[in-house]
Amino acid sequence: MKKLLILGKVWPEPNSSAAGTRMMQLISLFQKNNVNITFASPAADSPFMANLDNMGIRRHHIEINSESFDLFLKEVQPDIVLFDRFTTEEQLGWRVADQCPHALRLLDTEDLQCLRAARQLAHQQLREFSLSDLNSDIAFREIASIYRCDLSLIISKFEIELLGKHFNVPAAQLYYYPLLAETIPDELKRKWPSFSERTHFLSIGNFLHEPNWDAVQFLKKEIWPLIRKELPSAELHIYGAYPSQKVFELHDPKTGFLIKGRAESTTEVMSQARVCLAPLRFGAGLKGKLMDAMTRGTPNVTTDIGAEGMQDELPWAGAIAASAQEFASASLHLYNNEKAWTEAQENGFNIINTLFSKEQHEQGLIQIIELLNNSLQQYRETNFTGAMLQHHRAQSTKYMSLWIEAKNKGRKN
Repeated sequence: MKKLLILGKVWPEPNSSAAGTRMMQLISLFQKNNVNITFASPAADSPFMANLDNMGIRRHHIEINSESFDLFLKEVQPDIVLFDRFTTEEQLGWRVADQCPHALRLLDTEDLQCLRAARQLAHQQLREFSLSDLNSDIAFREIASIYRCDLSLIISKFEIELLGKHFNVPAAQLYYYPLLAETIPDELKRKWPSFSERTHFLSIGNFLHEPNWDAVQFLKKEIWPLIRKELPSAELHIYGAYPSQKVFELHDPKTGFLIKGRAESTTEVMSQARVCLAPLRFGAGLKGKLMDAMTRGTPNVTTDIGAEGMQDELPWAGAIAASAQEFASASLHLYNNEKAWTEAQENGFNIINTLFSKEQHEQGLIQIIELLNNSLQQYRETNFTGAMLQHHRAQSTKYMSLWIEAKNKGRKN
């Protein structure tokens, strides 16, 4: 039985974020293929974390900048190591390479953080995003991490193309593996509440995620007043994990702008809403909230960034808008027009079944991992850039970590 070690910045919370859902999908895939899994993280336990113990997954708390992690690696001796984001690889990858040189190193990028950060900066500066914005410190770090790993899982076709064309990352080091969903059969489609059985608008997303928080503010200040003017009795129900006081301060029953906090059941709240609103002005990757909407038969209105990488040439499951006025108009049209709403719903089902069904993606990943495991040494010999970056990292991250480790030892003594 192959042994997989997952190194996570945090414990997975599938009910809090798309990243948590993504990690649980990967865990499920490896378990179905009889892989023995250990999940290790320096994070504190969370009341919302998945119960990995009940799934037969060994959990281990690790210390950063400590030789205890080296001893842990020697004990586990994994065949495969999966880093949950590039910062995790940046901190721990050199120790993995030292202690487990023959382990296949996988990186799950979740989304390209350098792309998200560059778009956010452009948005804050009130200007258009430019590819030159990508030439940043975070990009240098993230792309270096991708090169150092044997294979990186990329969630969006747009990001695959960007990595190849802008950063010249070899295609062999990238693997397209999106968010996945169960195929939606006709009988399930008919079980979702109909147009007339649904009321109000919904917006959902982890409030700790900056694109989501910006979208809520955009709704509050510019979009919702336009919708509410035409539908005085309509409500916008806003859900998300980890709402802070500044989020609850936006709660305004008089205008129907209702901050609901964490959703106990995404399925329940999503299937009760008539239209999902996701006015994302920056971000990257695939949007879990839109996957949730489509699988539950809820049309949505979003932006180009929201829909990025999610439709290929297929008709969208609602509308894609830019300005606040366009967004409000599209939202009202879907809310009031049953024919348009039903067509958008069917488009969403088609997108899920055509592009994101588990059946068409899962076994391909297992096959490429097996292929790499069987020829890892030869494969690595073709990745000179990755080997070079692995070597030169010793001049920065590695020795900084060892310095902190020595300093901590001195304090204990």
